[in-house]
Amino acid sequence: MTDHIAPEKIAIVTGASRGLGFALAEALAPGHHVVAVARTVGGLEELDDRIKARGGSATLAPMDITNADAMAQLCRSVFDRWGGAALWVHTAIHAAPLAPASHIDVKDWERSIATNLTAMGHLIPYMAPLLGSQGRALFFEDDHAGEKFYAHYGTTKSAQIALCRSFAAESLKTGPKVDILSPRPMHTATRQRFFPGEDKTKLASPFEEASRLLGQTGLL
Repeated sequence: MTDHIAPEKIAIVTGASRGLGFALAEALAPGHHVVAVARTVGGLEELDDRIKARGGSATLAPMDITNADAMAQLCRSVFDRWGGAALWVHTAIHAAPLAPASHIDVKDWERSIATNLTAMGHLIPYMAPLLGSQGRALFFEDDHAGEKFYAHYGTTKSAQIALCRSFAAESLKTGPKVDILSPRPMHTATRQRFFPGEDKTKLASPFEEASRLLGQTGLL
C-alpha cells in the first residue's frame, strides 16, 4: 500500500521514539505516511500502534543517526520507494547530564558532538535532495549556550542550530523551507534528567506542544 504514496505525503521524523519527536510523528500521521527514525525499537513500535489507531501508517527505521552509511541507505530507500519527501522533522538529541565544564565526561562529550552536531553534517546533505524546492524541514532550538552546567548540551545544541540557520538562509529563495521553532518547557525524559525535582504540573506535554508548533507552521 505505501509503495503508491506520493512524495508530498511523506514525513521523515528523526528522533521519533520519545518526547516531542514521538508526539510530532503521531500528530502528522493523519496527513502523512511517517518514516519514523530512532534507536529505541520499543518506542517506535508503540508509536506505530498509536499511528495505526488513528488510521495512519508508518515505516519504522530503527537506526542511529550518527551512522552516516545507515542514513544514506535510508534516504536512498525513501527516494527509490517514493521519489522524495514533503517534510523532515528533526528532534534527535543527546542530552548529557548537567555538569561543570571542568568536569566534562569525555564519553558524554564525544557522544554529544556526534549526535547533536556531526550527524547534522551528513543529515542535511542527505535530506535536502529528498525535500527538493517544495519540501520543508523543522528544527527545534533550546538555547542554553554559555549557561552554567550546560557544557555538553548547551554547546553542541547551539552549534546544531547555528548550522540549521545557515541551511535556512541558504534555502530562503530556492527551498526547501526551513523552520526553527521554540518549544515551551515540556514534561520529557530529557527535562526530567536536567531538573529531577521540578514541578511537572507547570510543564507542557509533548502532545500539546506538537499540536501548537504544527499549528504555528500551518502543518496541522
